[in-house]
Amino acid sequence: MAMRSTVEPQRPSAAPADRVRLLTFMTLFAIGGTERHVVSLADGLDYSRFELEFGCLRRSGEFLPQLEARGLKVREYAVARLYGARTLGQQLRFAQHLRRQRIQIMHSYNFYPNVFAIPAARLARTPVVVASIRDTGAHLNMRQRKVQRLACRLADHILVNAEAVRQWLTAQGYDPRRISVIRNGLDLSRFAPGEDGSLRRELGIPEGAPLVAMLSRLSRMKGVEDFLDAAATVAARVENAHFLVIGDNINPDGSAYRRELEARAARLGLASRVVFTGFRLDVPRLLSAVAVSVLPSLSEGLSNTILESMAAGAPVVATRVGGSAEALEHGVDGLLVPPQDPAALSRAITWVLEHPEEARVLGRRARARVAEEFSLARMIRETECLYARLLESPARRKAAARVAG
Repeated sequence: MAMRSTVEPQRPSAAPADRVRLLTFMTLFAIGGTERHVVSLADGLDYSRFELEFGCLRRSGEFLPQLEARGLKVREYAVARLYGARTLGQQLRFAQHLRRQRIQIMHSYNFYPNVFAIPAARLARTPVVVASIRDTGAHLNMRQRKVQRLACRLADHILVNAEAVRQWLTAQGYDPRRISVIRNGLDLSRFAPGEDGSLRRELGIPEGAPLVAMLSRLSRMKGVEDFLDAAATVAARVENAHFLVIGDNINPDGSAYRRELEARAARLGLASRVVFTGFRLDVPRLLSAVAVSVLPSLSEGLSNTILESMAAGAPVVATRVGGSAEALEHGVDGLLVPPQDPAALSRAITWVLEHPEEARVLGRRARARVAEEFSLARMIRETECLYARLLESPARRKAAARVAG
């Protein structure tokens, strides 16, 4: 089942002159939280008001065909690093494209796109430049944090997905007046509680075996090792419990890290009880089958994995990092544990498996909270309003009119 919103783009047959020309810049379009967010936004954007296209550093990823099927242009600006003559040449090429296409808003997402695209957009005199930062930066070294901060000073505004990210940026020296929080949203109709019986046969999972799933890219910052360590403890206590690691690594050496994790699972005696599924587009189908969804990250913004699990009615165990506590209230609609604590993680998972009635209550409350606070329509509306507000200042309105010709 392809993962897409039920909201279809409203592409007019003609391009009204007053539509805002918007370019979104990404690293690539592999399966991940930011990529899911951007694809959902592209699905629901009001195309009578906005004319959207994409730029990227690598023209690849599972979501790319979906964007192209919608008729959205995607241009690649391939670089091996963020400095050097080739990179400068690609930035100049990007600036020329922004000027030629009369782009009025350039919106980049996360470290590499922010550092590459924001200076180019300033060179092109793009009227509105927006940066997005969607985690608390644990994967960045000090030099990278400094470089991103310098790049973001050139942006008109910074969009984050959690209050925790806004607070972290403010502590890092960012101007809080130029930061807005718009929390992630999703289409609840894609997630329906109730298991698809064919999934267990497909994955080789015994009927009736409780499923514990971790949905994430394979990255050391996601705490996969902690999940496996906790799984070994849970497996010793809960008969026939099985575990899914849903996701993969987008880096060229990602297969080596996956083999390392598979070897760790074997050493822990879990070889027959852990399935590494790789990337999957049928996330709602997978989540409908799990007894508990686990996110043991060391750093997060506002995790789409948490929201998707909540929407599916799956009880969630997550680490208390970033914006996780903004999505879940401990003991009310999920469980929160400290990061890098496999013992606490295993206790929480075991509690969910051993208390099925209480777990179902957590799942029902979680789904209700997503419906009330994290709708896709709300996220799209707030983003469109931010774009409109940023274009409203007299200077930017004048610049936008000049660019639009």
